[in-house]
Amino acid sequence: MSQIISPAAVCLVRLQELGDPQIAQHSQRFFKTGPGEYGEGDLFLGIRVPVLRRLVREFRTCDESDLAELMASPWHEARLLGLLILVDQYQRGEEPEKRRCHVFYRRHLDRVNNWDLVDSSAPTIVGDYLRRRSRGYLHQLARSRSLWRRRIAIIATLAMIREDDWDETLALAEKLLQDPADLLHKAVGWMLREVGKRDAAVLARFLERHAACMPRTMLRYAIESMPEPDRRYYRELPRKSPEET
Repeated sequence: MSQIISPAAVCLVRLQELGDPQIAQHSQRFFKTGPGEYGEGDLFLGIRVPVLRRLVREFRTCDESDLAELMASPWHEARLLGLLILVDQYQRGEEPEKRRCHVFYRRHLDRVNNWDLVDSSAPTIVGDYLRRRSRGYLHQLARSRSLWRRRIAIIATLAMIREDDWDETLALAEKLLQDPADLLHKAVGWMLREVGKRDAAVLARFLERHAACMPRTMLRYAIESMPEPDRRYYRELPRKSPEET
């Protein structure tokens, strides 16, 4: 009697075959996997993202048990592929399917543990799902000790920004102004920049209140799309403590 092999097992074998040791070595450095770094202990097979995206169509019918197996993998690319499949299922699904994807994501949040995993999934599976619902969950994530949960909170708002709804982005950005993590500074600055692309006046009002006390990286990302005279103005503002703003 032949043994039935799960789609997840087939997928993991395919990933092993596609791995490139040189790419893996580069990824280990790029995603800061050394001791004390943000991606400490993460393991890479060495597969480019476009290759993973091509696999999504082949494995898009994976069920929750298959996706859970991918999410449990120590291999970064397996988790990323699982999330890309989940995003695909969310985008193609009706409301019950979208809810299932969102609930699955929340159950496996601890496995969404690097910035590319967050950025490729949070806007769709969290942000889009919460656009017409209570956003309290985002503020819960923003209070987490986990860097990745805090990043999910702010990056998820990209889906709302795309609908000209940035109230949550601004509220979370204000909460995260003094976050100690550089990756959060970049994420918040990026979302503020996206707001500014759609309404420069909204971003300008936020910066007038907060630019003087923002971490420099956050400010640099936020003003990146502005004309040079405006960027210079914000860069040269006298620095203030949060209590002074």
